[in-house]
Amino acid sequence: MTTSTRTRALPATVRSAVVLSLAGGLAAAPAVAGVVPEPVRHSAPDSAFTLDPVGSFETGVFDGSAAEIVAWYAAGQRTLVVNAQTGTVDVLDAADPTSPVKVAEISAVGVVAADESSIPGGTVANSVAVRPDGLAVVALEAPQKTDDGWLLVVDVRREEPVVLGAYRVGALPDMVALTPRGDRALVVANEGEPTGDYSLDPEGSVSVVRLPKQLTDRGRSAQHGTAAITQGDVATADFHAFEGDALPAGVRVFGGREDAGTGTPASPVSENLEPEYVTVSDDGRTAWVSLQEANALAVLDVRAATVTDLLPLGTVDRREVAFDPSDRDGGTNLDTWPVQGLRLPDAIDSYRVRGTDYVVTANEGDARDYDAYSEEARVKDLGRDGIPPVCDAVAEEAGMTVAELQADENLGRLNITLAQGLDVEAGCYAELFTYGTRSFSIFDGAGTLVFDSGSQLEEIVAEAVPDFFNSNHSETNLEGRSDDKGPEPEGVVLGEVAGRTYAFIGLERTGGVMVYDVTEPAEASFVTYVNNRDFSVSVEDADNVDVALAAAGDLGAEGLAFVPASESPTGAPLVVVGNEVSGTTTFFEVTDLR
Repeated sequence: MTTSTRTRALPATVRSAVVLSLAGGLAAAPAVAGVVPEPVRHSAPDSAFTLDPVGSFETGVFDGSAAEIVAWYAAGQRTLVVNAQTGTVDVLDAADPTSPVKVAEISAVGVVAADESSIPGGTVANSVAVRPDGLAVVALEAPQKTDDGWLLVVDVRREEPVVLGAYRVGALPDMVALTPRGDRALVVANEGEPTGDYSLDPEGSVSVVRLPKQLTDRGRSAQHGTAAITQGDVATADFHAFEGDALPAGVRVFGGREDAGTGTPASPVSENLEPEYVTVSDDGRTAWVSLQEANALAVLDVRAATVTDLLPLGTVDRREVAFDPSDRDGGTNLDTWPVQGLRLPDAIDSYRVRGTDYVVTANEGDARDYDAYSEEARVKDLGRDGIPPVCDAVAEEAGMTVAELQADENLGRLNITLAQGLDVEAGCYAELFTYGTRSFSIFDGAGTLVFDSGSQLEEIVAEAVPDFFNSNHSETNLEGRSDDKGPEPEGVVLGEVAGRTYAFIGLERTGGVMVYDVTEPAEASFVTYVNNRDFSVSVEDADNVDVALAAAGDLGAEGLAFVPASESPTGAPLVVVGNEVSGTTTFFEVTDLR
């Protein structure tokens, strides 16, 4: 299916920078343009291009979420990077993407919002987006995540960004997405996760915010912008219309306060649904919101700020689509098993082809796992400690006894959900459901599946790095994640190169970026895989973490941004990736092979 290729190593360079902090003062900070000596490259025989890692900014923070979501501001040739470790947004000068330099950071502490609340210390930045005119918006989680958060508005046109104000939005705003024109509305996914003891579970919601009009240079930008920021411009879409019998079949609603034994909510569906990620149609009228744990998409009428539909995303039948379910089976073993994979997408993106909207989903998988309630178990846990057993028919389908099926080298280690698959009358699990599908999917705007990559991501990783198949990110190992979510596709962004549309998919655990040509949605095809990682370095196992981190490259791909050739400082398209475990922001350049 593919051919593996290696190209010459790119030199690593080191720079130092002076950082301007809006929180006050000047401080020296390192910037490392760290490209590993031999990035992993693996391409289809007819690949139109490859990705070359050309430079990286390194925070030096290991496993602290110091680089998550990224956004590109073309006019300033800058990249905005969410740094959850400091609760700020780092501003990188990327006019030379081989040597990105941090020039500022955006802090919200002390800002008085439109509802007259003051943003306190301990606030967490979760997401960032920026308009072409330099108006940036940042989703801010309150120190207590069940409290309402904020949407910070910033003018980033100048060398020193200017905070213009903030809106109050829902609990745990996790992601922001601008409408294509950016002049009418902003969509904020308010995830509304519960407390660990489930004493409180805020309702999930989506805030639609009417933003200030085009920034101008008349007067001071801060004064001009603040006057336009009013709480009345915030509308909130909820899920009340889907309570009770109105909930579509296939949308997972489970594990709320009632299951945790902490109360009977008046609106259990609304508390249960947790918006994760948002994408907006080309015309700005419709948005799709991933409801990750619910395994569904919400459809939003942007102008009306109303959720109009919930679209269940279904499963991948592992009886037909092979995967490796064990980290104790001696190596790479892709095979079919009586298991259903729940898509449970994290990041999503959308595009339009010949008048039809399509949504691309990165099917990471996620579980509800709290002190008061957890759906997680391994297959070998079934039948123990009060958990119902596996039905004999499941094992027989695999040609095994139940004991053989539950062996570590078979399905025993696989993480599954206890919330689905139980045959109550028989008292056993008649179906096994696992988290994520180790794939990406393409649905039309009405929720009809038109493509799924099936086993391809695992197959490609097995060919590209056979000794590190399904490796974890914080440490290097062989199939350390086979028992969970495999390579774990989490991020996705779409971009156009030479008139064709491509999906760039970030793999959280194994790392790197998978590229697929999705110009024809039903005929998506693999193009190339690149990973700026040195698998010979295992940071978690190192005696000197700082030295190992500097050598390891990128760990834990999280957010991606595509920079078209027309906006790129190099004249070639770029893909920018924030890596939460290594704390690196890495720039990849599209290199034409034709």
